[in-house]
Amino acid sequence: MQLEIRPDPAEVGRARRWARSRLARAGMADDESLAETLVLLVSELVTNAVVHTGTPAVLRLSLPGAEAQQATVRLEVADSSTRAPVPRCADDDATGGRGLALVDGLADRWGWTAEATGKRIWCELDRCGRPAEGAAVAYRGGPVTYEGFAFEAV
Repeated sequence: MQLEIRPDPAEVGRARRWARSRLARAGMADDESLAETLVLLVSELVTNAVVHTGTPAVLRLSLPGAEAQQATVRLEVADSSTRAPVPRCADDDATGGRGLALVDGLADRWGWTAEATGKRIWCELDRCGRPAEGAAVAYRGGPVTYEGFAFEAV
């Protein structure tokens, strides 16, 4: 399933709502930690596409059925920019620049591929063994708390 994204910051909220509805249809409750993590990842990757490329993008979500408790969920955002995603080291006081650090800390795997018409950034989450809400997750950056998750520098 996919959603076309316009280069408009308001699209980030629409992408989150779309992802929540798809997760609910797949049997993942809104309060399930996997669902909340996926919505956060959607928010970060769509924000990056909207803010840093200024081009339309396509959000794709591949969900296993509700009975597949140990399956992998895949999220992709494709855009027409050829610029590679670059993780930044944000200062403690910075209000941005942590998007890819959050993706790195929350996803089981992530990466990007160049395509003839731009690039595709993807991440995957395994349905089994997700951290509980409020669990501490380490990433390479300054400390930050975001939507019930505490991130600490390593």
